[in-house]
Amino acid sequence: MQAPAFAIDAKYRQKLERSGCTQMSEMQGCDINKTKAENAKAGFVTEAPAENASQGAQANQTPYAGNWVAVGPSGGTVAKIQIDSKEHVKVNGKAVKAKRSDGALVFKQGFITYTIQGDRRLKGEDTWSDSDAHTTGKIVAE
Repeated sequence: MQAPAFAIDAKYRQKLERSGCTQMSEMQGCDINKTKAENAKAGFVTEAPAENASQGAQANQTPYAGNWVAVGPSGGTVAKIQIDSKEHVKVNGKAVKAKRSDGALVFKQGFITYTIQGDRRLKGEDTWSDSDAHTTGKIVAE
């Protein structure tokens, strides 16, 4: 009798469990050779285990939390962005809906779409785009 094509071996399953990845999230960049906490920090795992009390608070911290500034092509401020630990987003003080997409947090206000990457190792990929004015710029941590 043959094993089904979707079956995984025990070592691979252990790596998935340890990393907090799924086969789908692995295809999106979740690293099965990292811990759940490391993958949670990169935005691939929603809940990381508390390794100890102080690390547990950090591990559950979303990589998007904080104050951000969308900077225009000429260097001026386009918007001030606030994201809390539960990923509630405010743009210029107004609450907007946000969703995770391919390891990033994406949200819109009017014609402007904002994208903040969950993997903080990726530099220069936190951006905004205005579909009406056809302008783009970067988003920087404040």
